[in-house]
Amino acid sequence: MASSSSSSPLPRRAGGGRDRVHLKERGLSPLRSRGIRSLPDVCPKEPTGEGRGLHNGPSVVAEHDRWTVYSSKVNLPAALNDPRLAKRESDFFTKTWGLDFTETEVMPSFHLPNISREHFGPYSQEMTQRERIHERCKTICPNKDDVDAVSSITTNHDKSRAELEQVPKIFMRPEFALEDPATFNTVLPWSHFHGAGGKSRDVASSKLLQEKLSHYLDVVEVSIARQISLRSEAFFHAMSSQHELQDQLQETQQAVAVLRSRTAAMDRVMCQGPLRALRIALTRNNCVKLHNKLKLMAAVHQTQPTVQLLLSTSEFVGALELIATTKEVLQQELQGIRSFRHLGSQLCELEKLIDKMMVEDFSMYARSDLNRNLKEEPQVLEKERLESLVFGLLRQRKLDFLDIYSEEMIAAAKAIVYQCVAERVVHIEEIDTEVIFKLADQMRLMTFPQWFELLENIFESFLLFLQRIKDTLDVIRNVVLQVLSSSHKNRLLAETISAPVDVSQGPVALQGEAELAYLTHEGLFISDALNEAQQQQQESGVAGQDQRSAAGSRFQQNRTEAAAEGDSSSGISEVSAGREHSFISGENPMPTEMELNRVINNLQELLYVASDVSHDRCVKVLTARAKDGSLERLSSAEFVSLSQAVEGFVRDTEDLCGRRSVSLRGALQSQANRFVNRFHEERKTKLSLLLDNERWKQADVPAEFQDLVNSIADGKISLPERKVPGTEERKPADFLLVNGQKYAVVGTVLLLIRIFLEYCQCVNDIPSIATDMLTRLSDLLKHFNSRSCQLVLGAGALQVVGLKTITTKNLALASRCLQLVVHYIPIIRAHFETKLQPKQFSVLRHFDHIMKDYNDHIAEISAKLVAIMDSLFEKFLSKYEVKAPMPSACFRNICKQMAKMHEAIFELLPEEQTQMLFLRINACFKMHLKRQLARLGVSNDGGPQHGLVVVDVAFYTENILALKSLERLDLNMAEIWEQKR
Repeated sequence: MASSSSSSPLPRRAGGGRDRVHLKERGLSPLRSRGIRSLPDVCPKEPTGEGRGLHNGPSVVAEHDRWTVYSSKVNLPAALNDPRLAKRESDFFTKTWGLDFTETEVMPSFHLPNISREHFGPYSQEMTQRERIHERCKTICPNKDDVDAVSSITTNHDKSRAELEQVPKIFMRPEFALEDPATFNTVLPWSHFHGAGGKSRDVASSKLLQEKLSHYLDVVEVSIARQISLRSEAFFHAMSSQHELQDQLQETQQAVAVLRSRTAAMDRVMCQGPLRALRIALTRNNCVKLHNKLKLMAAVHQTQPTVQLLLSTSEFVGALELIATTKEVLQQELQGIRSFRHLGSQLCELEKLIDKMMVEDFSMYARSDLNRNLKEEPQVLEKERLESLVFGLLRQRKLDFLDIYSEEMIAAAKAIVYQCVAERVVHIEEIDTEVIFKLADQMRLMTFPQWFELLENIFESFLLFLQRIKDTLDVIRNVVLQVLSSSHKNRLLAETISAPVDVSQGPVALQGEAELAYLTHEGLFISDALNEAQQQQQESGVAGQDQRSAAGSRFQQNRTEAAAEGDSSSGISEVSAGREHSFISGENPMPTEMELNRVINNLQELLYVASDVSHDRCVKVLTARAKDGSLERLSSAEFVSLSQAVEGFVRDTEDLCGRRSVSLRGALQSQANRFVNRFHEERKTKLSLLLDNERWKQADVPAEFQDLVNSIADGKISLPERKVPGTEERKPADFLLVNGQKYAVVGTVLLLIRIFLEYCQCVNDIPSIATDMLTRLSDLLKHFNSRSCQLVLGAGALQVVGLKTITTKNLALASRCLQLVVHYIPIIRAHFETKLQPKQFSVLRHFDHIMKDYNDHIAEISAKLVAIMDSLFEKFLSKYEVKAPMPSACFRNICKQMAKMHEAIFELLPEEQTQMLFLRINACFKMHLKRQLARLGVSNDGGPQHGLVVVDVAFYTENILALKSLERLDLNMAEIWEQKR
């Protein structure tokens, strides 16, 4: 009905879906890309014929021509056929259509048949038969080169396949692991080595097995080499293509840079000057139209089209300001005119409709902004549109628009998780989405690497999501701050105007009027406003008339600038300045400073809510995975990686939003507690199995354990990095060197050192579980102490591992192992102390109790060694008789047992402990000898029996002092004689 050049397009929603958004094309056209919103033409106008001016409005100078379809301001086909607009049939009342105009359903054409799938049936059947014949001909007559190539490849493939089929299928299984006893027995059948053929048959079987395995290895290596040779050419071709592509990209980048610089120069030289000239001419032309009341009425007549034009560019503040100014002009300048008697009520309805449109448009903007692709377009979507929406909502005191944004934000956060899971599941063939619908079930079917990658993707998406929300809220905050500043200026201006002014001072009054014109002016040049104020001052002599003229001129400026806004593109800074001036000059009640400050606080709270919502969605992902206990079965490295990822996400969101959210940390702590329980139970079970199989013999110390101990001595309380096998081979040592002291240990203690280092390493990686790990490690150390006591002192090893007896060597070795653990307990305590908060230091008392228990155990073992010799002394000395030959058999046996004792413990215990132990044993010996001599009645009277006893004691002393490290031992054998009274 109307040509596209003169008709006004209707507003269109950001359509197609939640992700499709119409973006403004910069540099192509001064008009905005969004369509004009259709509003009810509540103020019909007379048709005019002048349409060739700089704007689409009717001329207020030339004569009005006959109205044609080219003068239409509404595109009727677009209004009726747009399927994305809500139904607004009651809004379309115009002079041309009438009040009874309604939309009717368009009937389908009878000249166009309905096309269905059956129309293509004959064609499909015919082409199917031809395709079968074509495929059969290709099969019967293949290409010769292809046949040769295929036959060659087939021959090689068959040969390779035949060779690989010789290798047993068990080696090709993904779950192949020699740690599995069944797999180990299958690969190495022990029945071949324990047959009836004897040792020679075992050797032959082992050689045959070794040759068979070597043959399998050769077959696999040859197959791998063949595959690598077949694909080497493609690899080198890809590398060369990559270099060429990089060169081409570099050239393209340089060409684009040159093109951009030239385009910018052309815009600066050829476009900016002419556009500035057009704006100047347009402003001058518009200022001529401010002369009389008739042109003011024509301007009022154009209010609704001007409002539509402003709404098409999302200038809600300008539209509302124009409506308010029109109401003011109707009350002051045009009061009593019959043609405008209904315009006031129509403008009120129009203002209410704009309120609904702004809320709807803001909701649509929030939805489209939050649901667009997170990895594209990092800048704020349509910043000018958002600023205009916020300005308009604040002007109308619609301060609850943040609630709309919050609801859309929560919905978008849910959609992020759904989208990430769906994108990940598509690449996993093991998960059938047609059978398994729930996201939680799909996540539980993933392997941990797949799920962890999904979690990292979710974290990355939420960080981008929060960054986008923060950027949007920053734009809104800047708008609110501008409104707050303009409100302050408005208050100062009101105080200035309310001050008394002397009318007799002509220049002063003229200056004040000029300042008022400057403050209310929204055009391009301030001089125009000053000249306009001077003209109004000269034309009117009455103060009331001056005031009405100023109001009318301000309205005309608003309408003129709106038309200029539709025809040419003014700068963004000018638009922002116009909005700020509109807040200063607006007559409607504006939000107070307290309300604006509350909105600023709500913006920060909304950012906090966004952070909490993101954390809550991540918690649901975590709990959905942990529902079947899969997170409890993770290895230490896997749980550490999970903990580090969660901590990194929490730290990033805290830096981004300025708030410490606790929900995700709490969920991680809950999982960490379960992980700690499983971690502890595994190692406690492992330690129990090691102790139950320990034969309490001195074990060789591998070099890696010596390196581990050395790293602890250097202050590194953590597990060392895994070394490449075969890089360095060192023989194991007999003793473990710790700070220069030799420790003879059993294999269980070596593994215990590694186990408590695993606890320390876990605390290093996850500091939040330090207290739980400390209590579990205390329990582990107590378990080792109590179980070793049961096995050695309690002789439990006799039944558990089948030892014949608990020897003194077993006791000394157990004591030395306990001493090694006691040496490391203060080091462990100091390490945990650095990971705890000061208020948690009370849990360190567990180490003090453990230290006391270990020392008590060591003392009990020493007492047991003394008790063994004490029982021997009592057995031998009870039969001791003082008679020749000397030395007596009793003392010979005692010295022999003392030598055995020394031989058993000398290499196990340090020299100081050996000396202290033999001093205690010597004290027992002296006590029993003194008791026996008293029973026999022998005293140190110098008699024959006294001499014989002296010979035996001298023999005993000589043998004891001859033992290694006991040369300077003070035996004090004089104590065997009763003191004379």
